[in-house]
Amino acid sequence: MPQVAVFDMAGKEVEKMDLSEAVFGIEPNKAVMLDLVKNYLANQRQGTQSALTRAEVSGGGKKPWRQKGTGHARQGSTRAPQWTHGGIVFAPKPRSYRYTVNKKVRRLAMKSAFSSKVMDNEMIVLDKITLDAYKTKTIAAMLKAVGSEKKALIVLPEADKKVIASAANIPGVKTATVNTLNVYDILNADKFIVVKDAVAKIEEVYA
Repeated sequence: MPQVAVFDMAGKEVEKMDLSEAVFGIEPNKAVMLDLVKNYLANQRQGTQSALTRAEVSGGGKKPWRQKGTGHARQGSTRAPQWTHGGIVFAPKPRSYRYTVNKKVRRLAMKSAFSSKVMDNEMIVLDKITLDAYKTKTIAAMLKAVGSEKKALIVLPEADKKVIASAANIPGVKTATVNTLNVYDILNADKFIVVKDAVAKIEEVYA
């Protein structure tokens, strides 16, 4: 059974905590995690790219020269793709890139991501995060105290406006709740910082 230290906001170890073997102790499935990362990135695409085909560009209604006898190659329009100002061949059009992934695959990918963070010693558990006011400096000091100098994902048991707003100004730091977690954000973070109550919720959902 994996075991991690629990720290307070000052970076002092306050206790040890056992993690669920079924959620934080499995062999990470890299192929499944890759599938979910690609799915997440595809679903983020706006799909608004657009270009004009030869039927949509203006002009080109008249045949530029007669079919035979000029020495030129035959041409039917000055808006064919090979012409300057012509239309685009197979022009991209607005479309949705979204697709869904099987629920069992999604759960396996999430558990693999959790386990990989534990294996790589990149998971930090905090006993709690409390702020009296909106204060970016407090969150920055907390991150420094627990050794998170780069990209970090802070997972809260429930939305806390003060924590979310205070962390939003720090480059590379994201906040999430248990129900908004995704594989991409977990793997993209150098440190996976989870509040103790959020760990219990994760185990409840994914065990």
